[in-house]
Amino acid sequence: MEILNRLRNLDAYPKINEDFYHRTLSGSLITIVSSVVMLFLFLWEIRMYLYSATETKLIVDNSRGEILRINFDVTFPSLPCSLLSVDTMDISGERHYDIRHDIVKIRMDHLGNVIESKQDGVGAPKIERPLQRHGGRLDHNESYCGSCYGAEVSDDDCCNSCEEVRAAYQKKGWALTNPDLIDQCKREGFIGKIKEEEGEGCNINGFLEVSRVAGNFHFAPGKSFHGSYSFLQDLLGIQTDNYNISHTINKLSFGKEFPGVVNPLDGFCSNVLHEKSSVKWIHKTTSGMYQYFIKVVPTIYTDIRGHKIHSNQFSVTEHFRDADVYPKPPPGVYFIYDFSPIKVIFTEENASLLHLFTNACAIIGGVFTVAGMIDAFVYHGHRAIKKKMELGKHT
Repeated sequence: MEILNRLRNLDAYPKINEDFYHRTLSGSLITIVSSVVMLFLFLWEIRMYLYSATETKLIVDNSRGEILRINFDVTFPSLPCSLLSVDTMDISGERHYDIRHDIVKIRMDHLGNVIESKQDGVGAPKIERPLQRHGGRLDHNESYCGSCYGAEVSDDDCCNSCEEVRAAYQKKGWALTNPDLIDQCKREGFIGKIKEEEGEGCNINGFLEVSRVAGNFHFAPGKSFHGSYSFLQDLLGIQTDNYNISHTINKLSFGKEFPGVVNPLDGFCSNVLHEKSSVKWIHKTTSGMYQYFIKVVPTIYTDIRGHKIHSNQFSVTEHFRDADVYPKPPPGVYFIYDFSPIKVIFTEENASLLHLFTNACAIIGGVFTVAGMIDAFVYHGHRAIKKKMELGKHT
């Protein structure tokens, strides 16, 4: 019995007879408010426990020899698809011109309505200088005399058009079954395509896979002509060094999408016409070089299940070089990218059950203690004021 009595002395929660309880209206209001606060904080902790938090870590990027995937969707409202090509180059010397695979071109009218969508790449068939009868290409200091491909009647006969080749074949009694191999027919077909698309725009979307080194990719009008600028000027009456490169970047990303990623150029509109505004870049000229300087930040995102997404983020600055300056820049839209030496790692993590239990205890104990202090302050303050009022009445 003596041991039990000593144990009772250790009770930190002594019980008070109910006859000594004095319940107040202020105490009941404080109890209701504190209960609501406790419930709200407890539910918030449950939410934080169920939903993962993302931790960020920075490390030095030492990866090598990887492939970078560039996803893009760009609209040129004033450039036809036939005049547009996509090229890439990097500091290692690797270059690719007039890339066609994994790219879709969509012809659009001046109102932005789709005319034709075709997954045959960007750009037109590469057109060389006209092929001469002797087998060489037309030089600037000689007159054109096209080959009749064996149907010549005399050594002086020239076939300067596809129709003349057909006529020469008819005279021989031959059938022209392979016009795609005839230089004149190929050239006229391409020219007809350019004339057909005059006044149209073009949407280009797809992806590129390049080496993971600093470099650039660009949309350059007229590059697929390969030195035939003067030839095209004579036949089409167009100026191959003067293009309206107004464009809208609907989508540009480096690598796979991951939760929370922000691509700063998505929806960016550049309209090179009159002046500069807060939403669009507008210039007085219709031709020049639009440059985007991009810093790519390698990123790894690990979700709550441990699945890793290797991707990239990027920052960008823009610059426009007017075509009227010297030296005259080649017209086009250029994306010059470089890589940050720092890699960002995002990791989704859930709080432990012990962390939830500890926070729940802290919420209950903390709110209960603070509510008790407030109740004591209100109760004793009310009693003190009441006593002073009674003393005032007696005096």
